[in-house]
Amino acid sequence: MEERAVAQRKGCLIGCGVGLVALVGIIVALFFGVGAIVDAADKTLVDPAVYEAVKTGDAESEVRGKLPTGETFIKSALKDGGPAEPAGATCSWYISSADPKGGKETVFRFCYKDGKLAEKVQYAMQ
Repeated sequence: MEERAVAQRKGCLIGCGVGLVALVGIIVALFFGVGAIVDAADKTLVDPAVYEAVKTGDAESEVRGKLPTGETFIKSALKDGGPAEPAGATCSWYISSADPKGGKETVFRFCYKDGKLAEKVQYAMQ
């Protein structure tokens, strides 16, 4: 009888330990997930005033100097639903820091060619 009680206690301790490790793992994953989202926001949010201020023909280095890096895991999602990219251009995508319109975020796309801003487009995120 006593051996059975000891075995039950060990089983309970092992079960509680596994549960605790799982809980800590979930908390750590949530922490890093929130961190990744905040990091993505820092790298992709652009004030609409900045979008309006830059003009096609401006030097690429000047325009990029006013923008965050834009290099995040959500970059591919921002491309969806946008117009075709100009041939031979390199583009960057950002999210407007303004409130969403009609429940959809506004995407700003800046395309560069030959060292200049060749095109800027805004559209609703799909």
